[in-house]
Amino acid sequence: MGYLGEDIGKLGFGLMRLPRLEDGSFDHELICQMVDRFLDAGFTYFDTAWIYTGSEDEIARALVQRHPRESYQLATKGISWIGCKTPEDAQAQFRQSLERTGAGYFDFYLLHMTGGARSAVFDMLGMWDFVTQMKEEGLIRHIGFSHHGTAEELDEIITAHPQTEFVQLQVNYLDWENPVNQSRACMEVAAKHNVPVVVMEPLRGGLLADPPANVARVFAEAEPAQSPAAWALQFVADKPNIITILSGMNAMEQLEDNIAALKDFKGFAPGQMDVIDAALAEFDTFDLVPCTGCDYCAKVCPQNVGIRGAFIAMNADIMFGRHVQEWMNWGGGKNPPSACIECYACESACPQGISIVEELKRAVPLIG
Repeated sequence: MGYLGEDIGKLGFGLMRLPRLEDGSFDHELICQMVDRFLDAGFTYFDTAWIYTGSEDEIARALVQRHPRESYQLATKGISWIGCKTPEDAQAQFRQSLERTGAGYFDFYLLHMTGGARSAVFDMLGMWDFVTQMKEEGLIRHIGFSHHGTAEELDEIITAHPQTEFVQLQVNYLDWENPVNQSRACMEVAAKHNVPVVVMEPLRGGLLADPPANVARVFAEAEPAQSPAAWALQFVADKPNIITILSGMNAMEQLEDNIAALKDFKGFAPGQMDVIDAALAEFDTFDLVPCTGCDYCAKVCPQNVGIRGAFIAMNADIMFGRHVQEWMNWGGGKNPPSACIECYACESACPQGISIVEELKRAVPLIG
């Protein structure tokens, strides 16, 4: 007997980092081309969220208004612990997502970013009952949640909410044994409950697509024709119980590389895990900040500190010996780490459990 999503293509289109033009607007023409190519290749799962600024509106134009509704699956997410004081506030996110996308219904709807104190907010605001009602009304096909917490918390949430049909987890080879993200342990909990998994961050915010030279060398020596990103995606695709693997693609070259990696993938051959282990050994030589660039911290920072930019610059300095351009690219318009007032609001919003305040202190000598 199959599982929910078994017949869905294993590459999913993550819509958080859509390509933009120089003026900051979406590159609509390119997005349409990418959507069409993605569908032509046999992949059908698109993932957005209420909090991804402009993403739901853009996918309405590039996908919903241009392709038959039955030809794809559309997932979105509500993030009730940001900006919601009442059940009506939280429910309004869902209704706004429906209006923005014009999709009529969502194939997959997620309560976004459970873990820690965030999990209780969904219960407090009655969101589990609400999404169950929306499913009964035909506005949601499948109910799930994205989890950024421990395996123990994941077990508790699924046990308390048996209407859970799927879960979205951060899974990649760098986090597989990570004591904070607990990719392996969370996957084992999902399997225990027979809940299939949508994978997020298979490339760890792009780090595994463009790794440092010593890591890239491991992959190049093992299989010169295959990119580091393909290795990372196939590591995840080799796992059981996967609905799809989300990749936040913003260039046609990335899309083509990801299609090549997953379209005909049948599983790792003997010896390929040894290559992953060798790459991990090289990564262990770096003391990196495990930031994926989601920027949720920035949404709650009262000082407008360029947290993401600071961490990208720190990691670039550690891995490549450079930081100035990365800070200019990602920290532009933001205040430097020295502006932090140690209010710790950022840490409650961080899905990676990063000690942001302490890491910003480390960044001050580098950036200011």
